[in-house]
Amino acid sequence: MSERPTDLVLVGGGHTHVQILRRFMMRPLDDVRLTIVLDRPEAVYSGMVPGFVAGDYRTPEIEIDVVPLARRARARCILSPATRIDPVTRHVELEGRPAIRYDLASLDVGATVRGLDRPGVRERALATRPIRTFVDQLDDRLEQATRHGSLRVVVVGAGSAGVELCCALQARISAAGLEAQITQVFDSDEVLPGAPRRFARRARRELEARGVRLEAHSEVLEVTDDTVVLGHGSIACDLAIWATGAAPLPLLAASPLPLDQAGFVQVEPTLQVVGHPELFAVGDCASISGCEWMPKAGVYAVREGPVLDANLRARIQGRSPRPYRPQRDYLSILNLGHQRALAAKWGVTLSGGWVWRIKNAIDRRFMRRFQVLSHQGSDADAFPTPEQMQMEEMACGGCAAKVGAGPLSRALARLPQRPDDASVLVGLDRPDDAAALALPRGDVVLTTVDAFRAFTDDPWLVGRVAAINAASDVLAKGGRPRHALALVNVPEEDDELAEESLYQALAGVRAALDELSISLVGGHSTSGESLYVGLAISGEPSEHGTLLGLDGLQVGDRLLLTRPLGTGVLLAADMQGRAKGAWVQSTFASMLRSNANAARCATALGARACTDVSGFGLAGHLGELLRASRVSARLDLDSIPALPGAIELLARGLRSTYHDQNRRGIAGLSLTGAASHKPSLELLFDPQTSGGLLVAVSPEHENKALRALRAGGDPETVTLGEVTPARADGGLFEVHANG
Repeated sequence: MSERPTDLVLVGGGHTHVQILRRFMMRPLDDVRLTIVLDRPEAVYSGMVPGFVAGDYRTPEIEIDVVPLARRARARCILSPATRIDPVTRHVELEGRPAIRYDLASLDVGATVRGLDRPGVRERALATRPIRTFVDQLDDRLEQATRHGSLRVVVVGAGSAGVELCCALQARISAAGLEAQITQVFDSDEVLPGAPRRFARRARRELEARGVRLEAHSEVLEVTDDTVVLGHGSIACDLAIWATGAAPLPLLAASPLPLDQAGFVQVEPTLQVVGHPELFAVGDCASISGCEWMPKAGVYAVREGPVLDANLRARIQGRSPRPYRPQRDYLSILNLGHQRALAAKWGVTLSGGWVWRIKNAIDRRFMRRFQVLSHQGSDADAFPTPEQMQMEEMACGGCAAKVGAGPLSRALARLPQRPDDASVLVGLDRPDDAAALALPRGDVVLTTVDAFRAFTDDPWLVGRVAAINAASDVLAKGGRPRHALALVNVPEEDDELAEESLYQALAGVRAALDELSISLVGGHSTSGESLYVGLAISGEPSEHGTLLGLDGLQVGDRLLLTRPLGTGVLLAADMQGRAKGAWVQSTFASMLRSNANAARCATALGARACTDVSGFGLAGHLGELLRASRVSARLDLDSIPALPGAIELLARGLRSTYHDQNRRGIAGLSLTGAASHKPSLELLFDPQTSGGLLVAVSPEHENKALRALRAGGDPETVTLGEVTPARADGGLFEVHANG
């Protein structure tokens, strides 16, 4: 048995940690399992935020999509906020799911701003931290503030963020042809306290030249809907921006960590947390012993990257770490708006458009090192592709890892005829999503089994999705799932890792089953090459008593689909680091949604037939319904919903490994209009994992069913076609699309 790998966990996707991901991508370490924990898929580069405010950059230009970067570094990515760090047990506690353990960990979670607890600030002011939230909300807040034709902005804070925001907002507002009164409020003598005097005076002149009103020695007591209340009066305000100094996030206070007087994590010059050498902290969340003078500035987080990388590797390899020595005098550049900037170093202060161009070049060069994908989602020109990195092509997991419909049906046909058994109401002689069995006393039991290989390297997520997916087979029949048996195969690891993988997978299974009131009553565990999770689910018919079969379609019925398609291609792209983080997050959210509400609505509304859409794709599962009912169908390709990114990926030629098998298995498919030319046609064959329901209802119930399904938790439900008489040529269905 090989030595257990070192679990290295990065908490947060800040400026330092993205460098660790890139460095591990270029120089991986054997026997290290890298994980990154993120509250959001994208990280915003703080150095370009003033330019975004000024209108120089669009949102995608200032974002680092951490998820594809992590995939290229072969790192596990957990999209869940960390809530507590326990350095004694070495666990990272997560929101809504079990904690994960670490051997080595690093915190790069950023900070919030001071003073949010003052009356009205949290509710009415726009805080500059977290930066992601500020960027997301700025445009809407500006639009709301200008609805009455006037704009009175108050920026609270005298630091570089406050100065840059005043200048950037003035540039943006004037470029839009609007007039505004911008006031900067601060409690110090001057703007940029602590900065070189010449630099601060120059910044003040720039503010005054733009008509910014300066309110020094002023303390904000309250923010109301239209006023910022000071200790000596008030200022009329349409938009208040809170740009005060950094404050620690609640995560730090909730964790038993050594903190300084301001609440930031105390670290040694080696960036190791004081008293906990296996835990590091960097960026704004950390306070370095002996460097209390060091401001919370992005330049330090960037420069900590090489040191943190070297020290993590040293710790793993048993070597001594080296100290980080921050520079007291660095090139400081303030964005003044109008594509001008103010710079200072070694006592020299300069300004102008050429300074802005230097800053722009520095920032864009930094971003190119981490932006794996272009703004449109294709491979970025400046970043190596998976092929260039010689990343091995992996077979897809989930419901895309199964035997094709053709081999499956042929294998079943070769079996001898089963003995007569009156208790089998629905079985192999009449295949359906779940079997129906009659008990001696007349009760009916629904039962099914479903299993798949892991589609990602997060056992908890795989376990939860596997349970939701398996329960859908009973739900799709109008049944009520009651009991479950689990089968989990964990990779061959040492006892500690095997236990943790098994626990995480079963915790995910339980998280799904508990929500559906399904009892986990037993199971079996094995070890093998990869994680594999399956469940046998049994249940009973619902209170309506009617089972929804595959053979109930009638001519004229409307075909409703409750969920967008595209999980197959998105999961395949995610494995290659070719899926945007937001796309991956949407895909996981869709897969984690149960079909319980949709099934209840379908049963209550008298659905004719129902099936869940999984590995055989929409075309394959619709074909099962049509063959069983001896009818055909006509589909409107333009109405079929897709998960974000799915059509873009299909248009680029990406496919799940099971996609072509699904396509080959469909016979008698006819295309009309522009259907053959649209990449969305491939959605029909994309294998789904934990997909939605395909429901048939009578025409008179269509609108009522759509309203009920959308209100019940499936807002993307659409009518995608209707049932037609069996085609004379034996074709299953026709697909039409407008040009």
